[in-house]
Amino acid sequence: MTDLAFNVRGWIQHRRWLKAGDRLGIAVSGGADSVALLRTVLELRAELGIVVSVVHFNHTLRGEESEADHAFVKNLAGQHGLELHEARGDVAGRSQERSLSIEAASREARYEFFWSLIGGGRLDKIATAHTLDDQAETVLLRLIRGTGTRGLGGIHPKLTEPSSGQTSRGSILRPFLHTRRRDIERYLASLSQPWREDSSNRDLHHTRNRVRQSLIPLLEKDFNPEVAERLADFAEIAQAEEEYWQDELRRLDFTNPLQISVLRTIPLAMQRRLVLAAAPPGLPLEFRQVEAILSIVDDTEDATGTVNLARGWVFERQGDSLAFVAPKPQEQAPEGRHSGLLGGLESLRLPVAGQVGVPGTARVFQAVRINLANPPAGYNPQHLYAPHALPSELIVRTWQFGDRFWPAHTKAPKKLKELFQEKKIAGELRVSWPVMVAERDGGEEVVWVQGFAAPASLRPRADDREAILIREVGSDKSNGL
Repeated sequence: MTDLAFNVRGWIQHRRWLKAGDRLGIAVSGGADSVALLRTVLELRAELGIVVSVVHFNHTLRGEESEADHAFVKNLAGQHGLELHEARGDVAGRSQERSLSIEAASREARYEFFWSLIGGGRLDKIATAHTLDDQAETVLLRLIRGTGTRGLGGIHPKLTEPSSGQTSRGSILRPFLHTRRRDIERYLASLSQPWREDSSNRDLHHTRNRVRQSLIPLLEKDFNPEVAERLADFAEIAQAEEEYWQDELRRLDFTNPLQISVLRTIPLAMQRRLVLAAAPPGLPLEFRQVEAILSIVDDTEDATGTVNLARGWVFERQGDSLAFVAPKPQEQAPEGRHSGLLGGLESLRLPVAGQVGVPGTARVFQAVRINLANPPAGYNPQHLYAPHALPSELIVRTWQFGDRFWPAHTKAPKKLKELFQEKKIAGELRVSWPVMVAERDGGEEVVWVQGFAAPASLRPRADDREAILIREVGSDKSNGL
């Protein structure tokens, strides 16, 4: 038995994940991690008494490369006499339809397929090849973006099937979460086992790739050679902390609307948990917003108070009661007039570089790649971005309460509401003021606001040869600056 198989067996047995007779599907993309997981489990299947098969989802995002990955996985399953469960999906279409990033749409489609195999009774469990390196990258990304202990828990070793209150019938397992990627590649080399390389993993437009290829190697070299292991340890600690707090929350049996008289009797940590638990599903709350809400609790006067939140939501105090108040329905737009910035759409997706038009209008948003050695005439250098600082696409939408932005030449990020007030932008113009956000590992960062200079951290460097110019063109612009 190889060292890798020995370690994985200990991990599986410690967690009591598998029993004899279980039908275990191995999610294989064709990359090194998933191929190594398949070969490792094949070493263990006789001892564990399990039935192994291969699961492959083709995201159809990379054309011939995606088809070659599928052919590789199909051939690998055939070589080992394994059943192949396969599916494909239009992930790009899902991304547009549901206003999701490509990464989020890919994960959603992939896991829908996984759960369908389990829910349909074809498999009992599925194993994915998330590694210790993936865990470290996830924790670091979330720490940089800003998160609580739930986010710092990173990738959980086991997911149970969403079952609407019924007993879960299956789970998704991550047996490689204690395994370094370099050990996986050494293992495959010892077997002379080939694998597929995903070209998108080299694209430094993706924040995760920059963390993987630049930030973590720097931390290992200059600060701690075991930084990845320490970040993974921290994730395990955060997971246990989160489980404890969730149990405490259930025991408290809080009511919604929240009562100030109750909140004042419990510790600050639990107050924060209660506010987050009471928030409507899908409403993002930043730490500063939670603190603003709790400042209402600290107010000794029996008064009213409000906190403006994202998507038009408001947190409101009336006497002893605290509640989240939904945004009021928008008034019907006059006939022949397009409502809002995007003609009734929630958001648009702008490729970098590329352009996207607002349906039914002449408005077009562009992200144009320019040569800094021979720049075109008529552009504003304050609106240039470094290509490596942006993801492969941006979300175009109207500004929301709680949005923050850090334009160049300012000392700190500010709420957009404050920036609008400083620029004396009229309220009727703010309603449809365009912004662009980058999705950063599940969160959002406002990177462009019409009429404001690009953030200093996203501007081209002195040695950059190219830059991205972001702008709106068209005859129906609502640019008040």
